[in-house]
Amino acid sequence: MDIKYLGHSSFFIKGHQAKLITDPFDPKMVGLKFYKTEADIVTISHHHKDHDYLEQISGNPLVIDWPGQYEKKEMRVYGFKSFHDKKLGEERGENIIFKVEDELSVLHCGDLGCLPDDKFLDEIGEVDILLAPVGGTYTIDAGEAVQLIKKIEPSIVIPMHYQTPAMKNLTPVSEFLKKINAANVSPMAKLTIKKGELEDEMKVVVLEISN
Repeated sequence: MDIKYLGHSSFFIKGHQAKLITDPFDPKMVGLKFYKTEADIVTISHHHKDHDYLEQISGNPLVIDWPGQYEKKEMRVYGFKSFHDKKLGEERGENIIFKVEDELSVLHCGDLGCLPDDKFLDEIGEVDILLAPVGGTYTIDAGEAVQLIKKIEPSIVIPMHYQTPAMKNLTPVSEFLKKINAANVSPMAKLTIKKGELEDEMKVVVLEISN
């Protein structure tokens, strides 16, 4: 599996056959470029323009913005309803957490606003790679992200949804790295990983924004 970071909450995930993009964003809102990209599947955690901008996606993808079970080109996607805030959606509505399975299991948290309980996490099941928001303000913050990681116990954690030039009200990724004792981690261009290459000790991976 290949994982590239497109910025904000958006990733490009390539499995054996399928290509998936999470939460494509409006460049004007996020302050980053979003180049035309082909995909078989697009997951949308919620309908805000920094998470559901489909204009630059080609390939007639299956667009998933609702809980449930989906499959295309041997890639399976499971959507789980959560909330965008700590008041069970009263402030910002619902958020869909997506679990992607294609040999490895990847959990994309979207704009998760509150920590799920143990029953919810048991329903999600085992997670190899966790894509977690860490910037606070609209999502869980760096400290809460660390709590989530301890509950899920993934093999790899990739932070997302942190400060960019146009999103100055979010905290920088360095705050999360300090809290999880990974301040010396060097950014990678992309993550290429197979199931058999996962290590017993959890690893934090910071991905450079792909252009």
